Amino acid sequence: PEPEGQCQVQDPRVVNEGSWNSFVDFKIFLHTNSKAFTAKTSCVRRRYSEFVWLKRKLQKNAGLVPVPDLPGKSIFSFNNTDFIEKRRKGLQTFLDKVVHMTVCLSDSQLHLFLQTQLPVGHIQDCVQGHTPYSVTDAILTYASSNRGWAQEEEDSSLEPCPTPISYESVERKVPLELQGKSCDDVR
Repeated sequence: PEPEGQCQVQDPRVVNEGSWNSFVDFKIFLHTNSKAFTAKTSCVRRRYSEFVWLKRKLQKNAGLVPVPDLPGKSIFSFNNTDFIEKRRKGLQTFLDKVVHMTVCLSDSQLHLFLQTQLPVGHIQDCVQGHTPYSVTDAILTYASSNRGWAQEEEDSSLEPCPTPISYESVERKVPLELQGKSCDDVR
């Protein structure tokens, strides 16, 4: 039987290298046939602290069902490729497990995390109904802005995911049209 889908964590990238606020983010490529997901393919970039937020939210909603662990948090150098690869593998394992747990699949926050580039504060607002757009609207708008990208990704998994929106946008409301520009720069 063909697997329902795959979620790949790849292409670690140092953002603001050399700066006090530098961090590593990872490309998450989702390709699925699962009816649980609104879009069949998506590409977003997320950093470790956002995974920590997601795990906390998923665990809160899962109640007594244990949500898989994330790789440990530690101080590291961005030059340490072994550490970054170990973290990437840990995030991969986390997502592989989470996307096969019914209790997590029923959580809209997981879908917005994997299928839009919304900052985590906006994800929470959207799920709580505090945004003018619904969860489905957010995913479909993001997916349609990335239409051309999905096919290219299947043809060449080496193509990098262009720069996502700035994380500063957590502080101010960014129109949804601007949220979906991470994987398909205007060509």
